Amino acid sequence: PLATGISSTSPTSRFKIPIAKQPTSEGFRRFPMVASGATVLKPIRVTMDAMDNHPLHPVDDLARILSYQDAIDESASVHEVASEMYAMSCWTPEFCAALIRAADLVGGYTSHESDPVPGQEISLVAISPSLFEAVQNDMGMRIWPQLQRHWPLIDYHGINDAFIIRYEVGGQEELRIHHDVAQVSASVKLNSDYLGAELQFPRQEFSNAEMPVGSLIAWPSLVTHPHLSAPITSGVKYSLTMWFELPLSPQ
Repeated sequence: PLATGISSTSPTSRFKIPIAKQPTSEGFRRFPMVASGATVLKPIRVTMDAMDNHPLHPVDDLARILSYQDAIDESASVHEVASEMYAMSCWTPEFCAALIRAADLVGGYTSHESDPVPGQEISLVAISPSLFEAVQNDMGMRIWPQLQRHWPLIDYHGINDAFIIRYEVGGQEELRIHHDVAQVSASVKLNSDYLGAELQFPRQEFSNAEMPVGSLIAWPSLVTHPHLSAPITSGVKYSLTMWFELPLSPQ
């Protein structure tokens, strides 16, 4: 029943170009490599005036995006929400809103030719390489140990990619059922002012409709947890997807 409308030859696995590892004094810094012929996003210089600096926001957007300030929310610890699916608080609503504004300011939402289940998305690397690095470190030090309480054999090998998908009527309206090619997948809910577009897991009979903004859910990427984004009916939905590296030996 889960594969209704999908032929046996239709690819249902999402994957990305491998990560390029650049040595630094602290180890390796990971950035997605660009395939030949792919669109290359040029760095954009963002000024303080271009970002939101509202007097009601004591921490401005640049500080949130470039320094990871006001990002972490630890109000809810890891808990099971469905079979082999775990949720926890991850980011503050203020950080999520700043991330949305930064993504829209940078622009460049696009689908990738190599992705069999394409979405209109932008990688965190395109917004800020330092943001990607901060998120990767935070996931490894804060989120991964919580997941290891339930999956003790998983090892942290970094993030293959972290990207924002935008859904809107007339644009990317939905995402068909699929599973991911990763060790663990995770999704962070960035906003809630829209209708429809729930992240659904039919086998687990779960959706993220009632989850608060800033919460993270994680699940095993392959085979057991196919998922989809239902059609959006109004508003604009933003969500962040993270694919955690498989424990593969370095070449």
